[in-house]
Amino acid sequence: MIKKQAVCGTLQSNDCFVRITEGESEGIRLHIESTVKETFGTQIEETIMRKLEDMGVASCNLYIEDKGALDYTIRARVETAVKRSDE
Repeated sequence: MIKKQAVCGTLQSNDCFVRITEGESEGIRLHIESTVKETFGTQIEETIMRKLEDMGVASCNLYIEDKGALDYTIRARVETAVKRSDE
């Protein structure tokens, strides 16, 4: 499903920057950098994984630089990056 690299988002406060690339093998590899990772890292990971699963993505590399984005922002950024990667 991931055909090419795609990005979405900004590095402004309360937002996140998402970059998705084709996976080299089966499975999803997450690379998370976040100003709130110590407190919300698990929740960020679960939000991303749930959205990718809902969209049928089984293999990719996803890089996220989070600046305190809320869950709905993370979901929207991931969804847009996935859709852009399939264009």
